[in-house]
Amino acid sequence: MAYFYFDFLNPNKQHLQELIPSLLTQLSASSPPRCDILLGLYQAHDSGKTQPSDLALVNCLKQMFSLPDRRPIYLVMDALDECTDTSGIPSPRERVLQLVKELVELPNSKLHICVTSRPAIDIRHVLGPLTSFQLSLHDQSGQKQDIVDCVKSVVYSDSIMKGWKTEDKDLVIETLSERAEGM
Repeated sequence: MAYFYFDFLNPNKQHLQELIPSLLTQLSASSPPRCDILLGLYQAHDSGKTQPSDLALVNCLKQMFSLPDRRPIYLVMDALDECTDTSGIPSPRERVLQLVKELVELPNSKLHICVTSRPAIDIRHVLGPLTSFQLSLHDQSGQKQDIVDCVKSVVYSDSIMKGWKTEDKDLVIETLSERAEGM
């Protein structure tokens, strides 16, 4: 299993150049054959003195998935919508989406990919046809109630807001909960 979080607070964690090395490292950590593949990439690039291209990194990742393995492999890419879609041609988000598409199309039934995201149009457009299962939490009543409960607990326990009128606290809870958009 390998996990990557696209962190909107860290611009470096919004690019393919951070995603792939993270996945390679995690996947090779508990698998000697995958570690050997990563070592081969390292040695092919002058023992780390030169930076491998994105294509070399992607090919290394694909090699790891091509190994015969009895156990399933799970990739979790969390908060893909936090990956920027504004700069570059293709944008960092488009590059990640292309990678996901390539990985889904690999002839390896042991690979399972879970991508979480807000329902951005470009993400839905690319991932929609690739998915075997989709789940949207944004309109679920339980999700909305969890947000209300969380905001309420902060508002009613905050030392500054303790002196506020109840109707003001309720207005804050209602406004933040409605504008949370499932997040």
